[in-house]
Amino acid sequence: MSNPLKDRLVLVVDDESRMIQFVRMNLEAEGARVIQAQDGIEALRQVRDQLPHAVILDVQMPQLDGFETLQRLREFSDVPVIMLTVRADEEDRVRGLELGADDYLGKPFSPRELVSRLKAVLRRVAPEAERQEILRIDDDLSIDFRNRQALVRGSPVKLRPTEWRLLYHLVQNPGWLLTHDMILAKVWGPEYAGADEYVRLYITYLRQKIEPDPAQPKYILTERGMGYKFVDYRKR
Repeated sequence: MSNPLKDRLVLVVDDESRMIQFVRMNLEAEGARVIQAQDGIEALRQVRDQLPHAVILDVQMPQLDGFETLQRLREFSDVPVIMLTVRADEEDRVRGLELGADDYLGKPFSPRELVSRLKAVLRRVAPEAERQEILRIDDDLSIDFRNRQALVRGSPVKLRPTEWRLLYHLVQNPGWLLTHDMILAKVWGPEYAGADEYVRLYITYLRQKIEPDPAQPKYILTERGMGYKFVDYRKR
């Protein structure tokens, strides 16, 4: 069986540096790539900017606790989250799960249990597109999730981080209309609500890089006055 942690990007959020290093060491031993945050504000920024494949989130943190961080996170991301806490009582577990956590682990825990639970979550929630690593849209366009780039007629196209985040969310929702505010929340953050010009500008950038004819797009379609949708490749 393949290792679902290999080359996956995992965000570890904890205000204790020793705990971050402990988790990092065990995840990297399984082939994962690890980034970190020591408070909820930084965690939200990392999720939006880096698009990790999973988040390990401590409950007790300064500024925003784990519950509030998770609540804000679920406003723009479906990334799988495992919560860590020294309080493993039922009320905390239920609260975390109701806010959108995928699993819960009480401190102290064994590295083997953490790795096992994280692998199980990744197997359960990984989108079909990401399981494929490279998603072929048609003969001209493929999406390389591992390297976070587009392949146009077989050649890699360099995308800026914001361009990749925009393409990622469009591709993960094939055939579905994403409104301007939905895109802004997912790619830039909810504080950008109403800044439609950001979306229009980056849609233009993206079309110039992946569309055969940007003036007559066939992948990123406009729903005038509403938003955009990516062609539904599942029907091909």
